[in-house]
Amino acid sequence: MMASPCCMIVEDQALIGMSLEAFLEDAGFSVAGPFLSCADALRWLEHNTPHVAVLDVSLRDGTSLPIARELKGRNTPFAIYSGLPFTSNLPDDLQGVPWLEKPVPREELTATIARLGRANA
Repeated sequence: MMASPCCMIVEDQALIGMSLEAFLEDAGFSVAGPFLSCADALRWLEHNTPHVAVLDVSLRDGTSLPIARELKGRNTPFAIYSGLPFTSNLPDDLQGVPWLEKPVPREELTATIARLGRANA
């Protein structure tokens, strides 16, 4: 049996992180995180590469842009899951990334992550 694809969750609100974790595990992913800060997520990435990731933009210690940049550099697909509305003048590291505005229906979230994961399989 193949190992479950790993989805990294970066989300600084514990309850949201826990519900994301439950949704993604139900959808067949193994989950890394939820990481509450950019520093924790980058530390994990020093020794691991997920198949796919979900990033909140605003974290306890700043934005998730350094994580986005790191994932882009590894060709690891990710989606943004944010309370902020989508805007077209995003930083380069976020251009072309699926943007899910909180709250998003669980089916839409898991379908988006599964699609990204398949693209990277």
